[in-house]
Amino acid sequence: MNKKMFLASAFSDVATLLPDFEPNLVGKKVTFIPTASKVEFIGFLVGLEKRTFKKLGLIVDELDLSKSSTEEIETKINNNDLIYISGGNTFYLLQELKRTGADRIIIDAVNSGKLYIGESAGSVITAPNIEYISLMDSVKKAPELTNFDALNLIDIYTLPHYKSSPFKKVTKNIVNEYSSKINLRSITNQQVILVEGNQFTVQSAK
Repeated sequence: MNKKMFLASAFSDVATLLPDFEPNLVGKKVTFIPTASKVEFIGFLVGLEKRTFKKLGLIVDELDLSKSSTEEIETKINNNDLIYISGGNTFYLLQELKRTGADRIIIDAVNSGKLYIGESAGSVITAPNIEYISLMDSVKKAPELTNFDALNLIDIYTLPHYKSSPFKKVTKNIVNEYSSKINLRSITNQQVILVEGNQFTVQSAK
């Protein structure tokens, strides 16, 4: 099956594009993974995104990797229809993905055709490696992380919040530092990277 991913900076800003990309959402269940937000002060955004999914007619099934067993993670991801990973600290997210084995479970599910929705850290994590985001996120919040190899679901490196406050300066610095080294793709809060198979397009919300 074709890989399908919806990679955003701010999901609620581009959620209107999702029904065209993935029809028949009403009544489907999304595995909602807020883990990256646990070490940042962005809990209010998690509530906003839950409401956004519910407005689209989806059923939200929360899964915090830091508090779940591998069996529970596997059951929810395999039984539910979509996967969503929130924003927050990308390094902490990667640490918990690897510690629980959720990384392999998600990779297998996405490669089998399950729709993956990423927001900020959740989009960054799909790259081959997340070292480039260290100018934006603190590595210190993931003391158990031994390397920066990520999900490697696509050979691009998403840079969220490009030209978007309060990340204007840091995203510019990341572009200057890494654009000649990796296949960097910058998106604003009003843009989304739509992935089908190994092809991708960038779309903007109106």
